[in-house]
Amino acid sequence: MALDELKSALPDYAKDLKLNLSSVIGNAGNTGLLTQQQLWGTVLACAIATRSPIVLRELEPEAKANLSAEAYTAAKSAAAIMAMNNVFYRTRHLLSDPEYGTLRAGLRMNVIGNPGVEKTDFELWSLAVSAINGCGQCLDSHEQVLRKAGVERDVIQEAFKIASVIQAVGTTLEAEAVLAG
Repeated sequence: MALDELKSALPDYAKDLKLNLSSVIGNAGNTGLLTQQQLWGTVLACAIATRSPIVLRELEPEAKANLSAEAYTAAKSAAAIMAMNNVFYRTRHLLSDPEYGTLRAGLRMNVIGNPGVEKTDFELWSLAVSAINGCGQCLDSHEQVLRKAGVERDVIQEAFKIASVIQAVGTTLEAEAVLAG
């Protein structure tokens, strides 16, 4: 199992990450807050967003096995569109000139309106990727859409909890690969 491979690759100093990986993805983490599609779509979108070849290589096959073809494509689409949007909207937000916020974005984002899966699932994946990429404006936007759709805070938190753990695992394993040299 890929999850076991990731856990065994983590160094002893990252024991908490091993435990957290089990709790958010593994059998111990099956709290019922997320559907299988929500869970594995979040895992796949976050694995892509980490930019860690190790994490993506280990988690993608299991995500693909647990997702329909449409959900698999939609999760990858969420990672792709958020890679663009998170940079664009974070930059507009961080610039001290508020006039940028009044300009038309002029970027294609059709997949957000028609993701090919339940809109709430896509929004959940977009929120998780936005957490990894650190875009507060996108986090607020996706969280508001989810809350208006009736998604509870604990479900939303579960998505960004998965994002935080997968990001930390990716960072740690990539650092270890460099240090091992």
